[in-house]
Amino acid sequence: MERRERADAARNRQAILRAAEELLRRHPPEQVSVERVAAAAGVGKGTVFHRFGSRTGLMLELMTERVRELEQAVTEGPPPLGPGAPPVERLVAFFDAVAALAARNGNLMAAHEHAMVTRKAPEQPREANPIYLFWHRHVSELVTEARPDVDAEQIAHMLLGVLHMEPIASQLRAGEHKRLAASYADLVKGLIRGGAG
Repeated sequence: MERRERADAARNRQAILRAAEELLRRHPPEQVSVERVAAAAGVGKGTVFHRFGSRTGLMLELMTERVRELEQAVTEGPPPLGPGAPPVERLVAFFDAVAALAARNGNLMAAHEHAMVTRKAPEQPREANPIYLFWHRHVSELVTEARPDVDAEQIAHMLLGVLHMEPIASQLRAGEHKRLAASYADLVKGLIRGGAG
C-alpha cells in the first residue's frame, strides 16, 4: 500500500510539473496559476500546495529540474564547461550555457520571477535560491582563480544579475541568446585580460 502511495505521489509530481511546463509554453507567466496547473494535471489545488508549498515553490522545482543537467556538466562534464579548462574558457562556456538555458526557458524564468514578486508570505530572497547559490559559487571560484586581486563575489553577483534585467530578459524570452553569450564572453575576457599586466 505504501509503495503504491509513493508511486501515486511521484506520478502526481510529474503530472504537475509537465502541466506547468506546458501552460508556460502557451501562456504568459502571470496567467499560469496554481489553479490552472492543478486542473491541467488532473489533481486538486491542495495536492499542488501540499507537494510544492506555493506557486513560487512549484516554479523553483521546475527551474531546478531544468538546471540539473547544467550543474552536472559543470561539476563532472568535459571541458571547457566541466573541470580541466582555464578559468576564462570555463566562464565563457558557462555563460554561453546559461544564456541558452534561459532562452529555452524564458517563460519559466519570468514565471519564477513573477511568483517571487507577487508571493503573499515572505520567502527567501533570490540570493538564497539553491540554483543561484550554485551558479554564484561557481562563477566566484573561477573569477578568483583567474583574478585573485578583484572582488570575485561582487563581480559574480553583477554578471548573474544581468539575467534579470528587463531588456535582457525580454531578449531571452524571445529565444535570443547568442548576442548575450557573445557579450558575456567579451566581459569575461576583458576582466581576465585586465589582470594580465
